[in-house]
Amino acid sequence: MTSTDRRHRAAVLGSPIAHSLSPVLHRAAYAELGLVDWSYDRFDVDEAALPGFVEGLDSSWAGLSLTMPLKRAIIPLLDSVSETAASVEAVNTVVLTDDGRTGDNTDIPGMIAALRERGVEKTESAAVLGAGATASSALAALSQICTGPVTAYVRSRGRGDEMRGWGERLGVDVHIADWAEAEQALHAPLIIATTPAGATDGLMDAVPDHPGTLFDVLYEPWPTGLASAWERHGGAVIGGLDLLVHQAVLQVEQMTGRSPAPPAVMRQAGEQALAAR
Repeated sequence: MTSTDRRHRAAVLGSPIAHSLSPVLHRAAYAELGLVDWSYDRFDVDEAALPGFVEGLDSSWAGLSLTMPLKRAIIPLLDSVSETAASVEAVNTVVLTDDGRTGDNTDIPGMIAALRERGVEKTESAAVLGAGATASSALAALSQICTGPVTAYVRSRGRGDEMRGWGERLGVDVHIADWAEAEQALHAPLIIATTPAGATDGLMDAVPDHPGTLFDVLYEPWPTGLASAWERHGGAVIGGLDLLVHQAVLQVEQMTGRSPAPPAVMRQAGEQALAAR
């Protein structure tokens, strides 16, 4: 019996986790791919409980998805980490095999795929709102498609220093600006908002008459106030569900060994789940 035959369990870990759409997306993919014996669940696990949870996994487990606050906490528990994940010190995907635990970051290629799907292949400059783990993934994605400077709008000098450091590591020309100046970000051709719900509501009235592309990584509540204002002004909007689907496509492929995972089916399942909430 091979590892693939034995391993058929997966789950998303984080805290809080009840809101996660990952089970909906992965289960939809399993159904479409005919993986009738596969299961995908969610577990509320914080940083303190993570080592015990991981050590308790048996050979039925194929993989884990990680969300806040575990994307960096998982790294010491892994046997290897991909170059992509190492570049931002953030792992959102763990593949479990007989050879050990391998960490990867599918947020970065997921962002690029979501942008490409909406016709954004390259940009001359960009703005990033926020400075957390998702913002570092955004910088990594921009390192592949942005030919000019990226301005990061942050609330503290410490966060600004972190973003500048990520820029140096990733080869991105990062400029730091105070959050009080965030209205200026809205004039960039591409804005990636990585902030929590409600954080960008104060920018709604500052959307320019001819906005570029807004990539807001939230999917609930959706649309955000900023996304709604953006669309009213005729701007292109990419939402958190787009990112969630594209990064989940890659997770399904890595965990199951089956390709291609069906993005359209996964997106439809996510939309239906959000509409039912």
